[in-house]
Amino acid sequence: MRQDKKNQVIWHNATVTRTRRETQNGHRGAIVWFTGHSGAGKSTIAHTVEEMLHQAGCRTFVFDGDNVRHGLCADLGFSTADRSENIRRIGEMSKLFVEAGIIALTAFISPFRADRERVRALVAPDDFLEIYCHCPLEICESRDVKGLYQKARRGEISEFTGISSPYEEPAAPELVLHTGSQSVEACAAEVLALLRGKEVIGGEDRQGR
Repeated sequence: MRQDKKNQVIWHNATVTRTRRETQNGHRGAIVWFTGHSGAGKSTIAHTVEEMLHQAGCRTFVFDGDNVRHGLCADLGFSTADRSENIRRIGEMSKLFVEAGIIALTAFISPFRADRERVRALVAPDDFLEIYCHCPLEICESRDVKGLYQKARRGEISEFTGISSPYEEPAAPELVLHTGSQSVEACAAEVLALLRGKEVIGGEDRQGR
């Protein structure tokens, strides 16, 4: 019989706190959550923003959808239940990075609104910044170097977002990027402006705060 978990698992309060880590880093920790269809530019923009933040002296990490499925979520498929579990794991991991004072940038289709809101609820309101990479499906398909959309339309891939599985647009994202018409550089600049506006970062770099 499974023993009572409450009697065995006790939270340990560390002496090195989030505030101390953020002071050392020179910026706040936050989750920057990029969502949108496959091919909408999530990963490209996330890595571009990370490069800019890194050059400015910030502590960052990008959780990329494909990369995570090679390790942490290698046991998951693409059913609705597995997609939800995938996002749950990333949310919990991102929360730890926030506590470390790190800017965690995530690039996941994350098609279901409830899953994204569940991650938002894990942290304080200003710690979760949802960025919707809005891009017409036909443009996403034209960028499809892996041929996934074609396979989905031929029925070779089941439950593919935008074809045989729905995508639920964010109700009130912190930022909407029109990635079908905006350049990567313009999108990245908007993200940095958002981070400054939310006081995740300050000025041009951490030395300038």
